[in-house]
Amino acid sequence: MTFEEYQKESRKTALYPDAGSTIVYPTLGLSGEAGEIADKVKKIIRDDAGNISEEKKEDLKKELGDVLWYVSQLASELGLEFEDIAQTNLDKLFSRMDRGVLGGSGDNR
Repeated sequence: MTFEEYQKESRKTALYPDAGSTIVYPTLGLSGEAGEIADKVKKIIRDDAGNISEEKKEDLKKELGDVLWYVSQLASELGLEFEDIAQTNLDKLFSRMDRGVLGGSGDNR
């Protein structure tokens, strides 16, 4: 499946208030899902000494899917193509790597 196919198919399930005219709902959802992943990882560290079982890996996979869905909806709300976002991100990262500034801080390095 391509990013384009995922974005198109996932959009069919975007049944939230003001879908098609708001960035608020998918932004809040993205934040919530990222928090759920962080909480699951915290519990893996606390309860399982950082060892990720197959069951926990599957749980994280599902949560990552939820993050992917919200990113896709936010992109759609902004009129952006998911594939273009991915390519822009890779271009930025490889540029930083080539210039020796992959590590560090700041958005425009």
